[in-house]
Amino acid sequence: MKWFTLAAALAVPAQAYLRFGCATLSVQRLDPIVEPGAVPSKHLHQIVGGNGFNASMDPKSDVSSRATCTTCSFSEDFSNYWTAVMYFRARNGSYKRVPQYPNALLGSLTGGMTIYYLQQDFNSNGKDKITAFKPGFRMTVGTPGSTNGNNPGLRYTCLQDVMTRFPETAEFPKAACPAGIMAIHHFPACWDGKNLDSPNHQDHMYNTGKGGFVSAGACPSSHPVRVPQVAFETMWNTTMFNDKSLWPTDGSQPFVWSFDDGKGYGTHGDYLFGWKGDALQRAMDSTPLLSNGIKTQTVAQANKCAVQSSVKEEIDGWLDKLPGGHMEM
Repeated sequence: MKWFTLAAALAVPAQAYLRFGCATLSVQRLDPIVEPGAVPSKHLHQIVGGNGFNASMDPKSDVSSRATCTTCSFSEDFSNYWTAVMYFRARNGSYKRVPQYPNALLGSLTGGMTIYYLQQDFNSNGKDKITAFKPGFRMTVGTPGSTNGNNPGLRYTCLQDVMTRFPETAEFPKAACPAGIMAIHHFPACWDGKNLDSPNHQDHMYNTGKGGFVSAGACPSSHPVRVPQVAFETMWNTTMFNDKSLWPTDGSQPFVWSFDDGKGYGTHGDYLFGWKGDALQRAMDSTPLLSNGIKTQTVAQANKCAVQSSVKEEIDGWLDKLPGGHMEM
């Protein structure tokens, strides 16, 4: 495949992956995978992708047939991707939402995330058949209540500039970061081949990832089907909060997830498949990415797509408490 950017003239040849931006679709307390039908969900999420997103997202319904636009650069991708929201907690105990900004080479997207689909790694397509997800498929990675950083695919980078990629840490960076904080979520790539979901939204998948964008290990017999290795990168612009006079008096880092996790171990991501027809399978079967007619759209078109919030509450400005209060861990 080729590295795809919204500005085709900036495209850099590479092998074996899709890399594309998705602008922010909505920021609200909905979670149709973990809390289907709940309005509101327990904590705030930032969501990108197709405008078919809602509180329920019936797995029997193909979201690609319901959505009419997407915030992603591939106009046939009506999937939804979401994570918790980062907040700054000031010395006086008040909170303010941290804005997002677009990753390198993705144009002037409004907030959002960078999405990856890898066949093997950045250098090779590998030899495995990559099976695209099926309509109704969904999965999560990470757990809000986690108290350790054992999953090597859930990491943070303290950005020195927009191109910084290492080192990675399991916790929030402890120092002020000159270009913000990047949160990284790598999903498992081994599927049991039968279930589109599981009760905890993870057991139908098996994680052989080794961290970073390196080739995942072989799939076990219990989960023999190799699917694309999905990953998110979210660029959080923490620079406006680098004034240490606002930080806790003990100098500890001041950022929390929207469920009040100040360590960072509870970082988690949600994925709900919604590519149109066989578009993703064609991409996974292709060596030159654009040869199979995958459709794209402009940044302006992606930025126009949005859904209205189903929850009426303040999420911006200085807040006395996080939206939804403190989640029970």
